[in-house]
Amino acid sequence: QVRLVESGGGLVQAGGSLRLSCAASGSIFTINTMGWYRQAPGKQRELVASITRAGRSNYADSVKGRFTISRDNAKNTVHLQTNSLKPEDTAVYYCNLVPQIGAYWGQGTQVTVSS
Repeated sequence: QVRLVESGGGLVQAGGSLRLSCAASGSIFTINTMGWYRQAPGKQRELVASITRAGRSNYADSVKGRFTISRDNAKNTVHLQTNSLKPEDTAVYYCNLVPQIGAYWGQGTQVTVSS
């Protein structure tokens, strides 16, 4: 079983950047697709970025061109570089497999963007 721990969130002004990290307790090398999800207050959790084992990435339209997902299979980490942040990016960010596995949800990391 894999345990996922997110970090790197914080409070940032609009236009700023944050680099989110997800550390896996087990090997993610064999996991095909990893993703970053987010959940804003009062909204459903949504997938914002995903990356295959081979490094192919995909993004939600709302973050395309601003966010970049990457993974290091040797270090069992997945990162999300968030640039040009907007107040509507405010949410708790989580990593998980794609499709997600309920038992793997961690605590997430809070991203708050002030206007």
